[in-house]
Amino acid sequence: KYPQDTVRLALGLAYGGHGFGLDEVAVMVGVSAPTISNWKRRYVEGGHMDIPEIDPDEIKHLSPDGRARMTGEELEEYIHKLELKAAVLEGTVKVLKAEGIDDLSNDEKAAIVDALPAGFTVTEALPEVGLSSSSYYYCKAKPERPDRYGRARAAIREEFALVGGKRGYRYIRQRLREREDPIVVSGKTVRRLMAEEGCRVSYAKKRRSYSSYAGEISAAPDNLVARDFHAEAPNEKWLTDITQFSIPAGKVYLSPVIDCFDGMPVAWSIGESPNAELANSMLEEACGQLSDGEHPVCHSDRGCHYRWPGWIGICAERGIVRSMSRKGCSPDNSACEGFFGRLKNEFFYDRDWGGVTTEDFIGQLEQYMRYYRDERIKESLGWMSPMQYRKSLGLAA
Repeated sequence: KYPQDTVRLALGLAYGGHGFGLDEVAVMVGVSAPTISNWKRRYVEGGHMDIPEIDPDEIKHLSPDGRARMTGEELEEYIHKLELKAAVLEGTVKVLKAEGIDDLSNDEKAAIVDALPAGFTVTEALPEVGLSSSSYYYCKAKPERPDRYGRARAAIREEFALVGGKRGYRYIRQRLREREDPIVVSGKTVRRLMAEEGCRVSYAKKRRSYSSYAGEISAAPDNLVARDFHAEAPNEKWLTDITQFSIPAGKVYLSPVIDCFDGMPVAWSIGESPNAELANSMLEEACGQLSDGEHPVCHSDRGCHYRWPGWIGICAERGIVRSMSRKGCSPDNSACEGFFGRLKNEFFYDRDWGGVTTEDFIGQLEQYMRYYRDERIKESLGWMSPMQYRKSLGLAA
């Protein structure tokens, strides 16, 4: 991958008695120390007994004292080389956020050379990126050939538009493979093509203004979940919380129960007020789906809804085991927070809700919750929705 001049300079500096340590040389030439050691091994195995000699004038600029003795012309050349290296690194970031030039393909290296600012020639830039002139001009001629991913690009744009630009490359890759005329490409390729086609998922960050915490109004149970959001079967662990949607017409609140087994929203209630009825009615509906002998742990934050007598009474009557996060510690209920994040990114954010009444909004949110439960496929469930997954296991009719 590296020009012979780089190999010669590295071996000469590291093993030629010039007083540089291996790590120092690695920094100087821009490669790792193990790579230089490997070069030496292969150099010796190839029958070369003498380490390449390095002209002292070639390395005098590598130390501070040496740079001080450089002539004006030598210093200008040295600065020019440093500027070239910096430009190459900036180009690397522009083309692909990789750890270094070695991680890039020849096409990407050629793109870096083309992206360099005026003042640097192609001839001097090619050794810096580790690309031969023949490979460079071969890559330059590629755009004249048909795009091998033309059909995939069109399909990606179509699938991305169908979900409103709210699903990432893993979902798009799966949808391509499920098409009538399947398109099988790697996830890395799909991610690159999505970036090139401008198919970027926007993740808006909203400050959480609503809080149900009303102080220590009753004794809080222990945190029985302890951030272990895995369950071996349905109705072992439930998570719940209340989230707020603020639209021009007013505020709407959603209270769901999420099953840790497969992420299914078991039950939910939607209303214009975050009152006890919102939480209690949702819990009653969820409990109505339990079979005899099922007594799930229901985990929540320390909101007042889960500490009022109504909620506590339902839990006691139905055999629900209460569990609560620590005060002000949202990671203790992060799986439920993650559900809200996905819901809002896909359904709520980046949409104009002007002119939509709260009644209409509630209807659309209700429709999305049913879609999430019955149709929204997930990679972790073998690209099935929670309901499809349960049916495949014989757990739902």
